[in-house]
Amino acid sequence: MNYDFTENSEYDFENRMVAPEYTPEDAEVENPLRPKRLTEYIGQEKVKENLSVFIEAARLRKEPLDHVLLYGPPGLGKTTLAGVIANEMNVNLRITSGPAIEKPGDLAALLTNLNEGDVLFIDEIHRLSRSVEEILYPAMEDFALDIITGKGQMAASYHLPLPKFTLVGATTRAGQLSAPLRDRFGVVLRLEMYTPQQLAEIVTRSAQILGIPIEADGALEIASRSRGTPRIANRMLKRVRDFAQIISDGVITYQSAKIGLDRLEVDEIGLDANDRRMLKTLIQFYNGGPVGIETLAAAIGEEAVTLEDVYEPYLMQIGFLSRTPRGRCATHAAYLHLGLKPPAQASEEIIQQKIDGI
Repeated sequence: MNYDFTENSEYDFENRMVAPEYTPEDAEVENPLRPKRLTEYIGQEKVKENLSVFIEAARLRKEPLDHVLLYGPPGLGKTTLAGVIANEMNVNLRITSGPAIEKPGDLAALLTNLNEGDVLFIDEIHRLSRSVEEILYPAMEDFALDIITGKGQMAASYHLPLPKFTLVGATTRAGQLSAPLRDRFGVVLRLEMYTPQQLAEIVTRSAQILGIPIEADGALEIASRSRGTPRIANRMLKRVRDFAQIISDGVITYQSAKIGLDRLEVDEIGLDANDRRMLKTLIQFYNGGPVGIETLAAAIGEEAVTLEDVYEPYLMQIGFLSRTPRGRCATHAAYLHLGLKPPAQASEEIIQQKIDGI
């Protein structure tokens, strides 16, 4: 069977296999796979060790857990960890997001419906409006709401006590949190990228839950291309399963995983067609840079904000791209990965040719 691995220049970034952001399609895969307890949660050992101490101490004191801030790149399990905290504390979990809380009244409705000890999870908490934040401060610190109704002489202030609760905030941009809000979190935890071995464990566990036969080297092949992100690994598992049904009788082997991910244009380190197109454009059209972000975006037909928010973070993380005051530059490692000769090597060849010609 012949497979065509040519890259598709009209690639839809919103449907990228390697995008770490949550999509509605992920719900079908993620929901049954989320671990319920700390013992089931794979990876993030330092976070788990500290959380287990904080949770056990809170249970011994019969108090709610202190407010928790989880930050790190998308797809690492912040929402899952909030559910684990609620399960370990044996309380209810209420889930919302910063953009969904538009007015102070929306937050007040959420808080007044909580029970004693409940966990309120706010995703993208850095996107809360300032007026909503002002209501949240006394709620976190004093477990009370200060509400003003009416205007002028008819204005009245009410102090409304709230049940003691635990706020778990999640953000991919901790630097955008205001200092007063950040200081009210007693527990601040950073989630790190996963190693291929940890992701292979997650893929194997997910395959068992979904009833997908998988071999160890097949799980590791998926893990090695997942950019250190469980969400991407589980998404790839679902897609590779389709190839395995056709190629290897439903069992995900190294070969079926490799063929499937090659067909999906995800290479050995997790770069997709658009990542490679951006790097090739930077190298071939602009000699590796430096080049301005607007110029580079126009050359590949994308928005500058898309390059900054979607493509650049991972390329910078693995050392393939650097930002300088003059613009973006491709690194030595990017040249080697694409099978191109770095500028230093090219210059040496030109010098050698001149010497040979003398």
